[in-house]
Amino acid sequence: MSEKMPLQEKTTFDWRSLLNTVGPVLALLVVYGLFAMIAPASFRTARNLETIARQTTIVGMAALGMTLVIISGGIDLSVGSVVALSTVVIAWLLQRAGAGPITAALGGVAAAGFFGLVNGLLITRLRVVPFIVTLGMMLVVRGTAKGIGRNQKIDVDPELLRWLEDLLASVGAEQGWMLLPPGVWLLIILAVAMAAVLRYTRLGRHTFAIGSNEQTARLCGVAVERVKVLVFALGGAFAGLAGLMQFSRLTVGDPTVAVGLELDVIAAVVIGGGSLGGGEGSILGTMVGALIMTVIASGCTQMGLPNWVQEIITGAIIIVAVALDRLRHRRGA
Repeated sequence: MSEKMPLQEKTTFDWRSLLNTVGPVLALLVVYGLFAMIAPASFRTARNLETIARQTTIVGMAALGMTLVIISGGIDLSVGSVVALSTVVIAWLLQRAGAGPITAALGGVAAAGFFGLVNGLLITRLRVVPFIVTLGMMLVVRGTAKGIGRNQKIDVDPELLRWLEDLLASVGAEQGWMLLPPGVWLLIILAVAMAAVLRYTRLGRHTFAIGSNEQTARLCGVAVERVKVLVFALGGAFAGLAGLMQFSRLTVGDPTVAVGLELDVIAAVVIGGGSLGGGEGSILGTMVGALIMTVIASGCTQMGLPNWVQEIITGAIIIVAVALDRLRHRRGA
């Protein structure tokens, strides 16, 4: 009597997951390689690579929070205004309240986090879609920033800045061991931390669950409202950190800065594989998406191309990224 052969388990390779992870990285390599061939030699220098990293930091920092928001199925259009508010609060605390740099920095981030919290509370309590709430909050926050600054920039005495102006300053010869400015290292550290949060914590799992199917997540015991409020508060705090980087770059509190920045931040998440429908996205993809846009901007500048060319290229990439996302969903349905 012969024995039955054990059934062999079928193993299937998840090409969709691999594409979501590797696709943005390959796109970055292709874009950089293209400009490396056609742009002047200055594009390939170590100094320009450092400049690209510095220019990516502001969008990248805000995009960390936006990744959580978009994965949860939401959107935040108030990011640019929150960044402006953060710079104004930091400058006001330094110049007019006599606060130290650490207190001022924390104050700017806290103010941004507060408005993110308000976004989350309005969305969950009033049950209004995030697009409408954050669109209105975009104007509220921008107006608040202009009110604090009395509708003008707040200049800060250079002696009060101390280390704040060095966060995104180019690394000097005496600090060559750092390779990158402190602000870039802070972005890298926070990106690794948020990637771990998404992958290994309950908050990360619940965020993906809500974005994939909110009703199912609710039936499974997920505190949907609480998670949404926390996600938007974190989004606001990361926008505040982006504002800190913006302040380091400008060294003034400017209520008119970062107009339209929210579009760049959302684009970074989408180009990196995030789905506007929710339930998909990664920190690595978001950082790569932000880098792709900065590389395009740097390459166009090095080649002397006008700004409208850069905008057309970036817009086309966004459209392609969204189209590919929709195509993946149709095939997976």
